[in-house]
Amino acid sequence: MEVVPDADVEAVEAVDGVFLTQGAVGEGMSIQRFEIEPGETVPEHDHPHEQIGVITAGRLTFLVDGEERVVGPDDTYAIPGGEPHAAENRTDEPAVGYDIFSPPRANPDWGE
Repeated sequence: MEVVPDADVEAVEAVDGVFLTQGAVGEGMSIQRFEIEPGETVPEHDHPHEQIGVITAGRLTFLVDGEERVVGPDDTYAIPGGEPHAAENRTDEPAVGYDIFSPPRANPDWGE
């Protein structure tokens, strides 16, 4: 069993105001904590990983296939692998949550 205390992992600023903390990575999936500051955006991107997540604080507006979906505290969501998507924090409080990726997505390089 692997235990990764959040306090022991340094957050990475993937893009301006978007902080990712890599959690445990297993053979079939991985988990990542995110915090998105007010007014900041995760630009449109895609990846082969299925992504399932939960918002624990704040709200995010996801942009998928030209549609906007607002996700708030305790809401869960699923994004199929290969689906282009973006997220915006249009509120005045940080959006915090966790994403689970399958297959595992350990430390993605957001600089590419």
